[in-house]
Amino acid sequence: MAASCALHSAARPLARRALSRTTATARGFEATELLAGRRQPTRGLHASFALPKKGSVASRNGLTKSIPTSATLAQHPSFAAVSIATPNQIRQSSHSPLGSSLASPRKKVTIETLRKLYQKGEPITMITAHDFPSAHVADHAGMEMVLVGDSLAMVALGMEDTSEVLMDEMLLHCRSVSRATKSAFTVGDLPMGSYEVAPEQALESAIRVIKEGRVQSVKLEGGKEMVPTIERITRAGIPVLAHVGLTPQRQNALGGFRVQGKTTASAVKVLEDALAVQEAGAFGVVLEAVPAEVASIVTQKLSIPTIGIGAGNSCSGQVLVQVDMSGNFPPGRFLPKFVKKYGDVWGESLRAIQAYKDEVKARVYPEPQHTYPMPEQELAEFADLVGHSA
Repeated sequence: MAASCALHSAARPLARRALSRTTATARGFEATELLAGRRQPTRGLHASFALPKKGSVASRNGLTKSIPTSATLAQHPSFAAVSIATPNQIRQSSHSPLGSSLASPRKKVTIETLRKLYQKGEPITMITAHDFPSAHVADHAGMEMVLVGDSLAMVALGMEDTSEVLMDEMLLHCRSVSRATKSAFTVGDLPMGSYEVAPEQALESAIRVIKEGRVQSVKLEGGKEMVPTIERITRAGIPVLAHVGLTPQRQNALGGFRVQGKTTASAVKVLEDALAVQEAGAFGVVLEAVPAEVASIVTQKLSIPTIGIGAGNSCSGQVLVQVDMSGNFPPGRFLPKFVKKYGDVWGESLRAIQAYKDEVKARVYPEPQHTYPMPEQELAEFADLVGHSA
């Protein structure tokens, strides 16, 4: 172990001076990143040498090897000066999900964009996202609105219902989504407990979602009782998307996830709530789990867009939970009646991961094309340097 430490301590100053970025050599090998002394000795090196002092002679398997000092390493070809990478040789991290930008970048969707779509009678498309990849694909697909919904409590965090998710958790997901949405108009849900106490509490929460979450608007649940809250938030210049009908945060008071507006009295309440939030300044309202005929009448009575989820196709727009509509869940999972499954993300992911597991077990992966080559002469010198015999 001492020998390997001596080897690394001798190499470290030279590696630091070389700094990190190297380019392909004349032999055409791919550029790599030299991690300036951060790499620790491997187990092989720990086991390969006895404990001589720096510059002394070590013996391994009966072979005598000289442990090089910084002076001898400085003469080694591996520590020669390196060239600077040109821009087209710089390799992006393989772990970045960003990829290339949109081939035909869209203009940023704003409140005014949504108003124009509504005035033209063109349906507004909206989908949920809970992290960078889900928001990135939604933006690439051309969604006009992306909602960081509190449904992420279940689909991203494995919670029982939306009442569990906390403000700090919502903010983390909002920030992740906002980094990916370059064109779509983003909306962040106010979680349960962050806005019901008083309008001032709601305003403070809304400001956090805008400033820290980096989204463009907030959504909150409730009808007439939320009028003072919506008025307070909108007076501060923060757009509010309201949510009436089935309000999941209040499922306990509603007796579960039940359709709203199925009776005359209930339908009247849905309409009155929608009119109230419109008057309070909401730029739009989500209608959830409402009979299509009721939602159609409500939509006609309003002068702001309605976004339906389980409310028929007469609404001004539609929203679905991305995990639901993309099929990113195992067989047998319950789906609400209004969900249409457009894909099978779970099935494709399962197939790919199982294939990867099988190839690793069979030592099929990685193949030569997935590895980084080393010149034979360099490999021989390295093996000789550390006392390794084939």
